[in-house]
Amino acid sequence: MALIELRDVHRRYRRAHALRGVSLDIDAGQRFGIVGESGSGKSTMVRLLAGLDQPSAGEIRFDGQRIDTLPERRLGFLRSRLQVVFQDPMGSLDPRMRVRDIICEPLGHTDRARVAELLAAVGLPEDSGDRYPHQFSGGQRQRISIARALAPRPRVLVADEPVSALDVSVRKQILDLLADLVARFELTLVFVSHDLAVVRRVCDTVAVMRRGEIVERGPVEEIYLAPRHPYTRELMSAAPNLHAELARLRTPEGGR
Repeated sequence: MALIELRDVHRRYRRAHALRGVSLDIDAGQRFGIVGESGSGKSTMVRLLAGLDQPSAGEIRFDGQRIDTLPERRLGFLRSRLQVVFQDPMGSLDPRMRVRDIICEPLGHTDRARVAELLAAVGLPEDSGDRYPHQFSGGQRQRISIARALAPRPRVLVADEPVSALDVSVRKQILDLLADLVARFELTLVFVSHDLAVVRRVCDTVAVMRRGEIVERGPVEEIYLAPRHPYTRELMSAAPNLHAELARLRTPEGGR
């Protein structure tokens, strides 16, 4: 049985139909990518998976239990088992809180040993816990966000465009970190991006979304090398190649 199941899920807003009959399964331990341009329905999908919104129609199950019909007060189990890393780390970190308190926020109490363990896991020094978010770079703040997401020992990590706000040279570091942590803690990863090349680096399976529908899905390597749908080919031609950008930065001209 799949860990996450969506069956004919629709989400309609007053002026938009954000999701149109989406169905998919995500197995435990899978690294599942969701790719599409702005307005494709990716962010709506994240909100539904995290229990932050409810579908207009269809069913969503987590570990066999329906979550789309549950009220907020009964979603505590989902909050601990599924955590989200958002695109803008500065926007998702309370600037008034020290890093140790930010990391422990999902736990409801301060656990200094857990903070030290997680800071080490994401590659930050232990004394980072005494500092505030504004004292870190963008890449370091995203590492803090990842540490906070890992604090309650979730089964699923949802990463919503986690590197799109970062410099190209930092993106590779964060992507490699995510891949390492997913393997180390045996997590299921749902990785959302507009760039198939980025998804290729961390995922084994991908679903391509366009206007609220899945137009193509399958092994990420297969779809990257031989996309079948015209929209997938458009996405690939429009997105910069991460490896090419890194190579350009290494040249004297690109480093200026």
